[in-house]
Order: sequence, then C-alpha cells, then structure tokens
Amino acid sequence: MAWALDLDGVVWLGDCAVPGAAGAVARLQKAGEQVLFVTNNSGRTVAEVEARLAGFGIDACGGVVTSAMAAARLVEPGETVLGLCGAGAAEELRKAGANVVTKGAADSVVVGFHEDFDYWRLTEGLRALLGGARLVATNDDVCYPAHDGLRPGAGSIVAALVAVSGGHPRRGRYALSADERPDLGDGLSADGGDRRAAPR
Repeated sequence: MAWALDLDGVVWLGDCAVPGAAGAVARLQKAGEQVLFVTNNSGRTVAEVEARLAGFGIDACGGVVTSAMAAARLVEPGETVLGLCGAGAAEELRKAGANVVTKGAADSVVVGFHEDFDYWRLTEGLRALLGGARLVATNDDVCYPAHDGLRPGAGSIVAALVAVSGGHPRRGRYALSADERPDLGDGLSADGGDRRAAPR
C-alpha cells in the first residue's frame, strides 16, 4: 500500500514540523510502505521540499509530488508561459519544455504560490490574458495553514486575475493509482474532495 500525505497542516505547519509526523512516517517506511509527500504548494522546488523534510528528520527522496508537476502537464513544449509563480512551478514548466517569461505576450499564464506577487505582476497577467493567453492554476487554495495561522494561498492570486480579466483557470491534476491509499490531507476542498480525510 502507498500513503499519500499532504504537507501543509499534516507534516508541517509553516516552519514547524507537526508533532509526531516524522515518527509516523519512519514507522510506515520501516514497515515497507511507500510514502508519497503531496503538496498543493508549488512555490518550492522538489529538491527544496526534500531538503526541508530532511531537516525534520523525514526521508522523502523520490517521493515528492507537487501541484506544479500537474500544472506543467497542461503546457505544450515550446509554449511561452508567463510565470506568476515561484521557483517550483517555474522549474517544472521548464522541464516540460516551456519558455518561462516574467512579462510580455504569452500562450499561457501559469499561476502558482509565490510571496512576491504585486500590482505590477497582476498587470502583466491581465495584459497577457487580454492578449489571448489561457489561464492555468497550480491550485485554487485561497488560504493554507501555517504555524501562526492561515496565510493567503495561490487561489487568492488566481481570484485577483479572474476578477480583473473575467477568465477562468484550468487546473492540473496529478493522477495517483488506485492502490495509493489512504490519503491524508488537512482540508477537503484543498486536498481532493471526498477522497481525502481531514485528520482529527
């Protein structure tokens, strides 16, 4: 059996590990279970996520799945993509063969979590969308849990672009095989509907 564990709110909260998470993962791995670490947060690269988990005492090498990977599947090789996103999504888009730019005309506008979104990035996104680009979102989580409370997520950026452009995003889906259960997430809407169970 494989376990797909959400990261934000399940394995870590902001800069802090969830108490007991590392021990639980270690027990699963010792029992021979496959553990996947799944996140809607596309801001970090896979290597950064693996390193962060290692800092909490969790071996995640080769087991990280991000929403950036799913969004990259919606982009064709050679496309020019306006990346309103962090390093994680930009890396996956380049792996998919996209030409990632920060301004100007584009075939697609890909929105992912990043902390430096501002008025001028919103303006670039609006102009690209009005110029015919399609809107792709890594995810639409308006907020995500951190150690100090909720923080705005990628969905808040998507909402701003939808509000100014009238567009609607396409969202990537990363398919997991039927035997990759059970899944643990911190919220039903953010983590896959009724396939996910919010821990109590």
